[in-house]
Amino acid sequence: MLKFNKDFSPEYGEVTQISPLIRRLVAPNPSPFTFHGTGTYIIGTDNVAIIDPGPEIASHLHALETFLEDRTLSHILITHNHMDHSPAAAPLKQVTGAEVYAFDVTGQAKIESHAEEGRDRHFKPDHIVKDGDMLSGPDWTIDVIHTPGHLSNHVCFALREEKALFSGDHVMGWSTSVVSQPDGDMQAYLTSLEKLLPRDDVIYYPTHGAPIHQPQAFVQGLIDHRHARESQILAILDTSPHTIAEMVEIIYCDVPSYLHPAAASSIFSHLIHMVDTGRVICKGPITRDSLFYRPQTAA
Repeated sequence: MLKFNKDFSPEYGEVTQISPLIRRLVAPNPSPFTFHGTGTYIIGTDNVAIIDPGPEIASHLHALETFLEDRTLSHILITHNHMDHSPAAAPLKQVTGAEVYAFDVTGQAKIESHAEEGRDRHFKPDHIVKDGDMLSGPDWTIDVIHTPGHLSNHVCFALREEKALFSGDHVMGWSTSVVSQPDGDMQAYLTSLEKLLPRDDVIYYPTHGAPIHQPQAFVQGLIDHRHARESQILAILDTSPHTIAEMVEIIYCDVPSYLHPAAASSIFSHLIHMVDTGRVICKGPITRDSLFYRPQTAA
């Protein structure tokens, strides 16, 4: 059974050394979707890279700028452009001169703002990274792994020297990831999880929450959890057609109602995947208000 770790109590404003090459500063933006806040990671000793500078909060930026006063920032790396991850990149670049590296976001140009965290629609990286790219500094080497699903431009960054993966929102130890339409994609998410299994990373550092030890077992647990969720959906639809709202009330009956919109987003993404694979159908276009059927009950 998948077990989440919610034992995480950061000191806001404090840069904490968590390994020989990794420091972390947590932004004061706790919420139901960010847990205790955005974890900004600083990689390297004197010539450093920053992963996910976070939201544009004055105290958080001040703490970063103070830490960087006697260091050189060469790279600002972004796992994806949600509002709790990327907005601080622009002011940090303005102060330090460091350039921003992220996956291509041009495919999002026609997508309306969506998902509970909100998308940073003004985000534009200086350098487009792609799967398999390598970035480096004097004492660190980072590989880029494209992991779409939570968002189409989501990437993870792997620090070779410590076999550590910065998993963004793709894999979090405190909660499952929201996979929200229109830019989120359940099939891509599951494929991206499978992509991580053969890797030899020994620890994951999500942007939210505590590090994940024995990460391959945890990733397999996430995959199993998603397959179990689809089995729940099929079991409900085997009884009669249902809407997403009705399924959420059944599946998430023990979850606070303020989290139901996020649950509905994930169920919607599951259903799109299940319609694509022929296990579920709906009459007419697939929408959040559609009535979904099992093929054998739709006649």
